[in-house]
Amino acid sequence: MPEEDSTEAPRGRLFRHWGRAARLTALLIALALVVGTGLYFWWQSEPSEDDLKTEAMLTGKSQLLVGVLGDIPGIGYRDPATGVYSGFDIDIAYLVAEDLGFRPNQVRFLTIENEDRGRMLVNDGQGPPLAADLVVASYSITDERIQKQHVHFSAPYLETEQSVMTLKGHAPVSDLSDLAGKPVCTLTTATSSSPAGQAGVLVKGNKTKISDCLPGLLSGEYDAVTTDAAILAGFVHARPDLYEHHDIGLVASEMYGINTGDNDALRQLVNLALYRSRNDPKDTRWEAAYDRNLSPEQPDSGRQPVAINKQPKVDEVRIRQWPWERLAGVMHAPLTADRRRRRGVSSGR
Repeated sequence: MPEEDSTEAPRGRLFRHWGRAARLTALLIALALVVGTGLYFWWQSEPSEDDLKTEAMLTGKSQLLVGVLGDIPGIGYRDPATGVYSGFDIDIAYLVAEDLGFRPNQVRFLTIENEDRGRMLVNDGQGPPLAADLVVASYSITDERIQKQHVHFSAPYLETEQSVMTLKGHAPVSDLSDLAGKPVCTLTTATSSSPAGQAGVLVKGNKTKISDCLPGLLSGEYDAVTTDAAILAGFVHARPDLYEHHDIGLVASEMYGINTGDNDALRQLVNLALYRSRNDPKDTRWEAAYDRNLSPEQPDSGRQPVAINKQPKVDEVRIRQWPWERLAGVMHAPLTADRRRRRGVSSGR
C-alpha cells in the first residue's frame, strides 16, 4: 500500500479553518453593511440643527429682523428718547435669536402694526416695508389666523387671558355683560372684539394700536378698554393712580406664538429654542424675562392674573443627535448653560 501523505490532514484542517474564517468574515461584512445602511438611513432621517439653519437661510446672515410692538409697557415698548426696545416679547426674541446664532447687537427690532403681523411687514421709515424674519408681537394663536396665508405659528411662549381696564374708581366689572350697551375700545384685529360684541358691548375699534384707546378712556368717550391682561397690565402698572384692572372671568386662554411665515425650517428652530428653554432646568432665560417684565405688574393688577408664570408646554423637535446626546435628557444646546443663564439674567441689551 502507498504511504499516506503526512501533510494531507494538517492541510485539510487549515483549509477548514480558512473556510470558517471566510464565512465569519462574510457574515461580519454583511452585518456591518446592514447596520451601516440602517445607521445611514437613521442619520439621514432627521435634519441636524445646522441643516435646519441652512434650509432656513440663516447661514451667513448678519442680522435678524424682528417685528415687535412698540407701545405696550412690559411687553414691547420703544423708548421715544433712546429708541431702545424693552419688554417680555423683546426678551423672548433675544432668547430665540441667541439659539439661532445671533448676538444681541445682530438683532434689529422694528415696530409692527397689529394688522401687519400676519403679513410680517415692518417699516423703518426710510423706504418701502421690509419683510421681518420673525414676528414676536403678542400674536394670539387662533384657528382663524392659522388659516391665513403666510401665518405659521411657533409653539406658544406665553399664556394670558382677556381682561378689562377702566379709570380708577369705576364700578366693579366682573363680566363683559356689565359693560353691555356701553362704549368699549379695543382693536378690530384683536381676538377680544368678538367676546365683547357677543356680550352686548358697543365695540369701538378702528385703532391701529391699543394705546390709541387711552385718550378716549381719559376723556370719557369710552367706558373701558378690553384686550389681553398681559397688555393692559403694563398700562395699569405705569399709572396705577389713573387705571384699574378687572378680572372678567373668561375661561379661554390667549396663547402667544411667534410668526415665522412660510419658513418652516425657521419655525422648527424657534420651537427648538423654546423647547430647550422649557425643559432645561439650567436655562432660566424665560423665567428671568417673566420676573423682569411681568411679575412687577401683578400687584397693581390685583385679582386679575397678568399671565401664567410658567412657560407653556413645547413638543420636542426631532433633530439628528447621537443616542448618548439624546439620553442626556435635553437636546444639546449651541451655548453652555452657564453662558445662557448669565445672558438671561442680564438686562443690559
